[in-house]
Amino acid sequence: MLGGAAAAWPLTARAQQAAMPVVGFLNYTSPDGFTERLRGFRQGLKETGYVERENVAIEYRWAENEMDRLPGLAAELVHRQVAVIAAPTTVAALAAKAATTTIPIVFMSHEEPVRHGLVASLARPGGNLTGINIFSGELSAKRLELLREIVPKAARVVVLVNPTNPTAETTMRDVETAARTMGLQIQVLNASTSREINAAFATFMRELPDAVFVSLDAYLNSRRAQLVNLASRHAVPATFSNRDFPEIGGLMSYGTNIVDTFRQVGVYTGRILKGAKPAELPVVQASKFELVINAETARMLGLNVPPSLLAIADEVIE
Repeated sequence: MLGGAAAAWPLTARAQQAAMPVVGFLNYTSPDGFTERLRGFRQGLKETGYVERENVAIEYRWAENEMDRLPGLAAELVHRQVAVIAAPTTVAALAAKAATTTIPIVFMSHEEPVRHGLVASLARPGGNLTGINIFSGELSAKRLELLREIVPKAARVVVLVNPTNPTAETTMRDVETAARTMGLQIQVLNASTSREINAAFATFMRELPDAVFVSLDAYLNSRRAQLVNLASRHAVPATFSNRDFPEIGGLMSYGTNIVDTFRQVGVYTGRILKGAKPAELPVVQASKFELVINAETARMLGLNVPPSLLAIADEVIE
């Protein structure tokens, strides 16, 4: 009898494993440097009762910064019949949306998701998508204001933007509007490859700007070491969208707490696994923002960080 019970245990385990829901994780970039974001995503799942490899499986698909791979990767997840697709960038969400109208999708959008057709409205998404809105456009003006405080004599600012990002046009419009109000002169340089990033900074040899504004973009974030090194080499103050940059030597960042945003994506993914319908889950407006200043970099650039700025900073890296 004991032998029969023992033989049945592997069958039971396999049955439980087969019943384990599968989440598809679709991302534009690579897993390099993504540890903290994934930790936030898994924490959100855990808050709703799901732990990876215990009662939920996650199928990861990384486009390795090649946007044209996203449709194929999204199709793979649909063919795999995952229960939910987590798509933490606008481009990944659009690829997932094109691949399925039935599998729930949880997105992270850098700008108003209604504008890109991801949802019908923020309060009632209406389809198979819902998610988190990061407010990148609304934060552009604040980032410029903070940059002006730390570089008060700044008059000419170079803006690096990835033109392949579907949010690029809106980002530029927001930055230009804010710059006009502040009396700043803006020069836009495209940077969608490592070579273009180098070329953008090479222009500084001819006319050094007072500061650089790096737009929020998944690819530019993946090239943060290159961007920080080039800004340091040219001794130009630069502002970035998240703490990944000042943590490795960038001057400052202001933006959404990205790890917490990934946690919220995980929470919504878990709620959908429990039966919630994305059409009825309102789009969450990101509410945690953080200012991070690298004081050592400021000193190297000969900048005096105003006490008022130090007082409101969430973290000052010495």
